Amino acid sequence: MPIGVPKVPFRSPGEEDASWVDVRLYRERVLFLGQEVDSEISNQLIGLMVYLSIENDNKDLYLFINSPGGWVIPGVAIYDTMQFVQPQVHTICMGLAASMGSFILVGGEITKRLAFPHAWRQPLLIIRDRRTICYIIRVMIHQPASSFYEAQTGEFILEAEELLKLRETLTRVYVQRTGKPLWVVSEDMERDVFMSATEAQAYGIVDLVAVE
Repeated sequence: MPIGVPKVPFRSPGEEDASWVDVRLYRERVLFLGQEVDSEISNQLIGLMVYLSIENDNKDLYLFINSPGGWVIPGVAIYDTMQFVQPQVHTICMGLAASMGSFILVGGEITKRLAFPHAWRQPLLIIRDRRTICYIIRVMIHQPASSFYEAQTGEFILEAEELLKLRETLTRVYVQRTGKPLWVVSEDMERDVFMSATEAQAYGIVDLVAVE
């Protein structure tokens, strides 16, 4: 948090001490996911969504996304919290929503998921198999990855089973929230699928593309 950002004290029910919360978030209800999804940013966003929901459960939240993806479980935790809190969550792709970024993007309130029109024009740098590949498309979905090659035989089997369960969970969510048939989403989860803002709208990941 930058030095000098104004904050307000907030005491959670059952706690003696108050914590200090960014007053700008308190006033505007604007959240940002501008990095890879990990446990730290996941916990921060979850805490803010719960706090703002307690503060006012009728006023919408706005989650701006510019993320290359990240860890599956922290991403699913953000998604579940978005469905749990009472306020409706708008999701806005303002640059990149790849992998778990697109999963969180599609988890916004249906009819309130938006992408900026020219986000796809900026290049995305992806490291894959020790090679550097440049892409120019912005929204990407794919199945969760794993470190199979590092695992022992027994661990391999257990991890494979868990990975299949995660894949089924992600696939069901995409099917439910995009309206695409199960077979279409299942096939697309087999590979990296890159989409422009308008293509993401046609797919059902976002509902609107911002007007220039």
